[in-house]
Amino acid sequence: MSILEMKVPSPGESITEVEIASWLVKDGDYVEKDQPIAEVDSDKATLDLPAEESGIITLKAEEGEVVQVGQVVCLIDMDAKKPEGSAPAAEAPKAENAEAPKAEQKVVEKPAIVQEAKKEEAKPTSYAIGTPSPAAKKILDEKGVDASQVSGTGKDGRITKQDAETASVPAMGAASSTGGSRSSSTTKLSVLRRKLAARLVSVKNETAMLTTFNEVDMSEIFRIRKQYKEEFAQKHGVGLGFMSFFTKAVTRALQMYPDVNASIDGDYKINYDFCDISIAVSGPKGLMVPVLRNAENMTFRGVEANIKSLAEKVRDGKITVDEMTGGTFTVTNGGTFGSMMSTPIINPPQSAILGMHNILQRPMAIDGQVVIRPMMYVALSYDHRIIDGKESVGFLVAVKEAIDNPVEFLMGGDERKALEL
Repeated sequence: MSILEMKVPSPGESITEVEIASWLVKDGDYVEKDQPIAEVDSDKATLDLPAEESGIITLKAEEGEVVQVGQVVCLIDMDAKKPEGSAPAAEAPKAENAEAPKAEQKVVEKPAIVQEAKKEEAKPTSYAIGTPSPAAKKILDEKGVDASQVSGTGKDGRITKQDAETASVPAMGAASSTGGSRSSSTTKLSVLRRKLAARLVSVKNETAMLTTFNEVDMSEIFRIRKQYKEEFAQKHGVGLGFMSFFTKAVTRALQMYPDVNASIDGDYKINYDFCDISIAVSGPKGLMVPVLRNAENMTFRGVEANIKSLAEKVRDGKITVDEMTGGTFTVTNGGTFGSMMSTPIINPPQSAILGMHNILQRPMAIDGQVVIRPMMYVALSYDHRIIDGKESVGFLVAVKEAIDNPVEFLMGGDERKALEL
């Protein structure tokens, strides 16, 4: 008998343990090679665990159990044959005897129905049960007490004036009498969610986080997208979105204000001469932040193509830990969910994060005239330990001027050349 011991592979550097989030197969099932058999949570991502060989599987770990990297979590009997479907002939005897229980059931049920009818005759109900008298109804209405919550002591169960006077008023926060569900459920947080919660608390406790705000005029980007989006999509196979403009604006601003593109390590500051931009993407397993490596060297086409590829991996659950580590700055877009303004939280060990929001048509005063423009609020949260107010405000102003006038600051004055058309 050939038994394969399946061990937990390392999801990435520095990860020593994972949690079995859920088994996708049952003990004793036959699995095919490369078939996903479990979902495992690490402190950075939720990943699928594929079967290494085909065979009958024996589970060695429970759902929710934390296991070490390299630990055996299941056995696969590679000599086992794939089970055949059950023979349909086995169902024949059941079909032959199917009518017998029905006949017996009729015989047994008839007396029960007769008995039930006798009970109904033996216990006639009165319309007066639970009905308040006029005086009692007035008192209950004044107290705000429902008649169904009062037991009547009068004739045939009628609620009397005395019953109403002694009825207690429901306390504040008491259970509703409307009959709605008041159940609750408790589920254990995943390793990823617990790690995220710990990191968010540590950011609040260990950094001097501040947020500065500004607003950007999206008119020029709207014009460029309207004019070139179809030609851009036909030539490059990807859409021309907002993220490429913001990514280009951010990399330009990071080069102008290098302290924003830095991190702190104890008593030392680490500056990076590259811009690895983490892009927050919402997926079925939660918010992920895949990284665009050396985004400062990418064209508009390159940014859009890479974001599309990474977003598809996130949504398909195929993103790797390596693709989500090592960013130097994060861009998040709460506007996709309708957020108008927020204070994004720094993604450690980074020192800053840019928050985008929804775009609203608002009246703006331009050259003494009130005009309607598509406006967006932007927010920069930063670690004040290494980034001064001057740098943070200057950075956000640099992003603003690039978004307000992308042709001059991001495209070198030539739209078609910048878009590779």
